[in-house]
Amino acid sequence: MNLKNLTMWGIIVLLVLGLFNLFQNPSTMSGSKDLPFSTFMSEIDKGNITSVDIRGNEIQGTFANGTKFRTYSPNYPNLVEKLNGKGVSITAGPVEDKMPSLFGVLLSWFPMILLIGVWIFFMRQMQGGKGGAMGFGKSKAKLLTEAQGRVTFQDVAGVDEAKEELEEVVEFLKDPRKYQKLGGKIPKGALLVGPPGTGKTLIARAVAGEANVPFFSISGSDFVEMFVGVGASRVRDMFEQGKKNAPCIIFIDEIDAVGRSRGAGLGGGNDEREQTLNQLLVEMDGFETNEGVILIAATNRPDVLDPALLRPGRFDRQVVVPNPDIIGREAILKVHLKKITTGPDVAARTIARGTPGFSGADLANICNEAALLAARKNKRIVTMSDLEEAKDKVMMGAERRSMVMSEDEKKLTAYHEGGHAIVALYESASDPIHKATIIPRGRALGMVMRLPERDQLSMSREKMYADISVAMGGRIAEEIIFGHDKVTSGASSDIEMVTKMAKNMVTRWGMSEAMGPIAYQENEEEVFLGRSVARTQNVSEETAKKIDAEVRKIVDTGYGRAKKILTEKLDDLHKLSKALLEYETLNGDEIRDLIFKNIYPNRGIKAGEDTNSKSDSALGSIGLKPKLQN
Repeated sequence: MNLKNLTMWGIIVLLVLGLFNLFQNPSTMSGSKDLPFSTFMSEIDKGNITSVDIRGNEIQGTFANGTKFRTYSPNYPNLVEKLNGKGVSITAGPVEDKMPSLFGVLLSWFPMILLIGVWIFFMRQMQGGKGGAMGFGKSKAKLLTEAQGRVTFQDVAGVDEAKEELEEVVEFLKDPRKYQKLGGKIPKGALLVGPPGTGKTLIARAVAGEANVPFFSISGSDFVEMFVGVGASRVRDMFEQGKKNAPCIIFIDEIDAVGRSRGAGLGGGNDEREQTLNQLLVEMDGFETNEGVILIAATNRPDVLDPALLRPGRFDRQVVVPNPDIIGREAILKVHLKKITTGPDVAARTIARGTPGFSGADLANICNEAALLAARKNKRIVTMSDLEEAKDKVMMGAERRSMVMSEDEKKLTAYHEGGHAIVALYESASDPIHKATIIPRGRALGMVMRLPERDQLSMSREKMYADISVAMGGRIAEEIIFGHDKVTSGASSDIEMVTKMAKNMVTRWGMSEAMGPIAYQENEEEVFLGRSVARTQNVSEETAKKIDAEVRKIVDTGYGRAKKILTEKLDDLHKLSKALLEYETLNGDEIRDLIFKNIYPNRGIKAGEDTNSKSDSALGSIGLKPKLQN
């Protein structure tokens, strides 16, 4: 595109220079010299003129040296006799009324034509080249074909239920009689609903690839324009293109940009976006089933869509595309691992188990990060250690080894994270520990990562109390080891999480005996200053006090459970903290071996050996030793 613009500007500059040279000196272009009439007469007397051509009062001639000239003659008497007397060759003719030539007309109109051409060029650039300066109302939908990269259902994994529902759409596009002979009608529209990164756009492309039909793709924001009525015009044009290419699929990505509930905006009924939505509603309901045009849309905010858009006859079917379970994550990983060179130790199942709640985009990012890490280390293949490191980077952030921490800060961080880990070990309902580290990652100085053994669809009261207890373990460890006055702000995120969970238990999940199974907080959330804030129903001052008291009671219960565990298992806290100071990072198996089997990590020190002296020396110097590779 840059080369095209450069060529256009080059042509414009050359044409302007040509015009400048053309009109700068017309006499030079013709090669004739203008001669005063008095000089002309004196040159005749001198005999320097050999020939003349007389056309009315205009005279053109040639000097003896071959130079041409021209002059204008008044009604001078006896001019012909004087020329004859000097032996000048004379030619004459009548004055011709010359009509301007086509070239002359073009030259005279060229500046105006050039100005119009430049204006049209810039208007096309402003409108993306779609229809030129008069193409505001044309649809921006792109027609995807097989040549641009065909995607089929084999490229989509982890969302089997969504694929099954959309396979019906594919079958209808291939063989509509199969459904029509029994009086059935294919849904006019299918709405793909799911969190970001779950593969909604990929599934829509796979439907087009499987059906092998034209596939028009457009974003919801492409309908909205600064000019009034442009969005509605683009909607009409898009559906007209669809009818001409039927059977086909029209895919609208992020439809919530244009499909939000009407009446909620500042512009009211005259808002341009709402007019676009009105046109979209009319076009969708105006279809006939035999036209073979199917609309597929995707959004991760179905709650904000207009109810008229979701009714039968428009989007008849809502296809949920959720985050994949462990089986789906394994299938997705296998798809992405095929694109990179992996070693024999890579196990997709292990990675899938350690990534609960991850979307397809997150898993693809892990595979890509692992390939980049392996390339950075000059490896020929991607090993399991690269994938584990990439997973930790995605989940916990990149290691900040360059961050300077004092010895006291390292010690405090080790005990803080050790407190979380010890409470998690002795809380039966807690998730197993996956890894503990005192290496700064992201915004955290350290981290204890727990992973569930299986995907959790709901959470029990026992699990909630265990999570609250584990979260308070870091603050309690600081209080026990360093004293009340040495407690730091490192537990701010833990306290925030605990408060939010306790409040949800009271106001949303009915897990307070005093407040009962009543919802005191709406499930919807609104954005305020860039953060999601839950909206609380209007409650009396007395009820609000009871809610605060119950929240405090739940938090205090978790605090008491964590303090009891750490007080009783203080030796385990010292042992784990010293190991973290020495090795910086310990995995779950190493922590369990250290606490329950008294096996020191990577050293093979068995029970009965003098572990205290080794650990005390590490703690006394608080020297950060090189990290041992597992």
